[in-house]
Amino acid sequence: MPEYIADQTFQKADYTLRALSKAEYENCRFINCDFSGSDLSSVKFLDCQFSHCNLSLANINKTTFNGIDFSDCKMLGLRFENCNDFGLAFNISNSKLDHCSFYKLKLKKTTFKNVQLHEVDFSETDLSGSTFENCDLLNATFDRTMLEKADFRTAFNFLIDPDNNRIKKAKFSPSGLAGLLHKYDILIS
Repeated sequence: MPEYIADQTFQKADYTLRALSKAEYENCRFINCDFSGSDLSSVKFLDCQFSHCNLSLANINKTTFNGIDFSDCKMLGLRFENCNDFGLAFNISNSKLDHCSFYKLKLKKTTFKNVQLHEVDFSETDLSGSTFENCDLLNATFDRTMLEKADFRTAFNFLIDPDNNRIKKAKFSPSGLAGLLHKYDILIS
């Protein structure tokens, strides 16, 4: 039976040298920790906060992220579709998530705030009701993605094909219209 750890704060820990214990972490805070390239597979994080952490290229196979807040984190190349998708829920702010994949996940009402999402794969992801506040979506892939009621009003650098994605009642600013009409090769001024 895995260890249960609650209400703990982990600061400036380097998990690239020694692995984080395979346990269930509830209401824990991880501050300035380095998880880059580490094995987080099958670890359970419930209602935890990650602040100023590096999780780039971590193995998150069967990892549980339920009620997680990521802020000021570097999270490059993560394959979120390999996580435990039961109860998957997080919000991300002031972070960098380039080259991550959310393929076929249900991420309803997720908040991305001030996040760089370059070359992220949102193919077949359910992002209905999600918010992309001041997010850079350069070369992000939206393919058969559920974007109903999503808010892109302050997002930029996105290309979304309305014929290939569900965007009913999604919110866009006038400056974002070019990202919806790019396939028509028209000039908007």
